[in-house]
Amino acid sequence: MSLDPTIFLPVLPEIMLLLLGLVVLVLDLVLPKEQRRNLGWVTAVGMGLVILFSWPARPVNGSTLVWGGMISHDWLSYTLTLLVIFGAGITALFAMDYEELGGRGEFYLLMIASTIGMAFMASAADLVMLYLAIESVSIPLYILAGFFVRDVKSTESGFKYLLFGALTSAVMLYGFSLLYGFSGTTAIISTSRAPGLGPTILNSIQNDQLTPIVLIGSLLLVLVGFGFKISAVPFHFWAPDVYEGAPTPVAGFLSTASKAAGFIVLIRFLIFVFPIGVTQWPVILSALAVATMTLGNLIALTQRNIKRLLAYSSIAHAGYMLIGVAALVVLPTIQEDAHAMWGITSVVYYLIAYLVTNLAAFGVVAAYGRVVGSDDVTAYYGMSRRAPGLALIMMVSFLSLAGMPPLAGFFGKFLVFLAAINAKLIGLAVIGVLNSIIGLYYYLTILKYVYLYRSEDEDKSIPLSRAYKLGLALLVVGIILIGTLISPWYNWASTAAGAMF
Repeated sequence: MSLDPTIFLPVLPEIMLLLLGLVVLVLDLVLPKEQRRNLGWVTAVGMGLVILFSWPARPVNGSTLVWGGMISHDWLSYTLTLLVIFGAGITALFAMDYEELGGRGEFYLLMIASTIGMAFMASAADLVMLYLAIESVSIPLYILAGFFVRDVKSTESGFKYLLFGALTSAVMLYGFSLLYGFSGTTAIISTSRAPGLGPTILNSIQNDQLTPIVLIGSLLLVLVGFGFKISAVPFHFWAPDVYEGAPTPVAGFLSTASKAAGFIVLIRFLIFVFPIGVTQWPVILSALAVATMTLGNLIALTQRNIKRLLAYSSIAHAGYMLIGVAALVVLPTIQEDAHAMWGITSVVYYLIAYLVTNLAAFGVVAAYGRVVGSDDVTAYYGMSRRAPGLALIMMVSFLSLAGMPPLAGFFGKFLVFLAAINAKLIGLAVIGVLNSIIGLYYYLTILKYVYLYRSEDEDKSIPLSRAYKLGLALLVVGIILIGTLISPWYNWASTAAGAMF
């Protein structure tokens, strides 16, 4: 019996990431200590090559289930995989300038392991695979958050992240167990994509095997785990402390790649498991969206630590993206109405724009904070005179986060608000716009400190390595291109959204 090599194509990116991890491990053992900083270049270039050589793994026959129905091979999972790999590569470039990160091979190994888990999260078509993928993401991130073992804040960050993550994972797993116990299956994706496989959880629900009480209870339990991953209210409480204490490149990776994986899993799970008529989850998500973006923006106004401000900003952006998820299937004829895909399309586009924008913001904070030794907003007084290039990049990224045209963040917000309007959620769109105005205030406040305030240290420059310059340059170009050359990115997001129908 011969083995068909094509079965490995759907997991080609993950296989290449595993090989990259092995290369990093070997080099970490053989390279002298003074040369181990080059592991960052190896990781970043390796991530770029994985993206380049993942082209044969693209879905060419629509959405299919592979590996016994455990993995869904579609454009949504493929898009998310490339996105998190890109984010990991940029993070590797930023980490090189940190003495306690740049020369540590285990740092890059943990990040690669977490990236593999994110890729499997996006493609998981079974409860067992999904939970394994979530834990494969979480465990390395717990360690990375507390990587600075001599820093009290970093160790506290890792410990809090571990405690909160373990608690929410346990609650989510209980929800999974209820779904399996009452349906008798762990399959998530529709059997129409793999006729030879057994029934899915949704089939059991449609056959009245699960009562509304069980469904709603399971939904709420599952939302605890997913809400933690995307830092949605009321499961956001970990984010400010973890972002503040974690190494800044790790905080940037947490706020972007991990959040992107969480949103894709949330979308896939809600569509394929929970019927809207019974659970009314769009209503629940609408309430979560309002609470998340409002609380995130209002508390961000009071922050004096730039990393905590970006943490609450990240929470607010989770709320904006939840608008797109809530608007997804409020429409009654999702299979027939072309507008039904706008919700997913808007979220995917927003995730692409948000990843490059927030990584750039954290990149600037990492570069500046590493030299000045402080993350207090007062440390940014006169930054434009000390580091004009960094100040310009901060302005571009913050204005994009605020949703100012013609940058990436503007069209991302425009799409999610448009999705809400088309789903007749006018009030939700209005609240989103008002929250954007609040967000603009604190972003402009930081830029005021950067450009209008003076500092005694204005004559001291901020050195940047080639790796840092390359990473920031790629992100700034991405912010501008995604906001101006909209059509190719929108078409890509739309193709990814089509995988759900």
